[in-house]
Amino acid sequence: MTFKEKLKTKEFIVTAELFPPKGVNIDAFLKKADILAQVVDAINVTDNQRASMRVGSLAMCRLLRDRGIETIMQMTCRDRNRIALQSDLLSANVLGLNNILILSGDHPNVGEYAGTKTVYDLDTIQLIKTARLLETGVDFAGKKLNGSPKFCLGAVANPTAAPIDLQILMLEKKVESGIEFVQTQTVFDVIQYREFFEKTKNLKVRILPGVSVIKSVAFMDFLKKLPGVNIPQAIQERIISAEDPFQEGLNICAETIKELKAFTSGVHIMAIGIEEYIPEILKRSELI
Repeated sequence: MTFKEKLKTKEFIVTAELFPPKGVNIDAFLKKADILAQVVDAINVTDNQRASMRVGSLAMCRLLRDRGIETIMQMTCRDRNRIALQSDLLSANVLGLNNILILSGDHPNVGEYAGTKTVYDLDTIQLIKTARLLETGVDFAGKKLNGSPKFCLGAVANPTAAPIDLQILMLEKKVESGIEFVQTQTVFDVIQYREFFEKTKNLKVRILPGVSVIKSVAFMDFLKKLPGVNIPQAIQERIISAEDPFQEGLNICAETIKELKAFTSGVHIMAIGIEEYIPEILKRSELI
């Protein structure tokens, strides 16, 4: 069953995220992908995340497809104009890559290329609509295509954003534009996410809340500085007082998944460098 087909079922969906390498040595990336392929429904490949230059998502997704692994190619609006965005969408389809997650992309000021010019020729909603337009056999300029692509489109949402009603309005527009799934920013506060869930549960789209692993006290301090990340005080205290913060972080992630599974239809795991531990997290959360 493909990822697109599974979206139409009531089965619980698990996706995970991998960063392409910064350089051409892809051995570690492929090793992690082979591990994840045994336990997840699809693997996201990020697109120069945190505005850090890396191997392109398109290339890495194709390599994973050749290994029989289902992928979700991330595509940001930050680095390309409407010509390049459409070209990459067609290229992905030609290479058999149909699952596309569309997002704005982190601003260069957060990475090592501060001062880099951004593009943002199209915003996320415009790009979603453009992808759906290509499926009709016409491009953004109104020119006919010789053969039409087919996509399974997704977008992101931030369940901790304030005001939340504005975030939900943006999500509703993305759904109206044609997305089929949503992956959210990291969720640590399940009670807070439940409020977001209740306000969005009638939208005709599969929403996969994101979960992450707090690897250490220092990493927790880093996460707390990121926009849209809310770590409840009780969780912070567990990490600070833990004899082994790493193992406690794995436990917290597994517990969060178990709590979310009670009322959601899937999760998106962002392990950020320790993806080989995702099978263990899923075991602790009783998903495998």
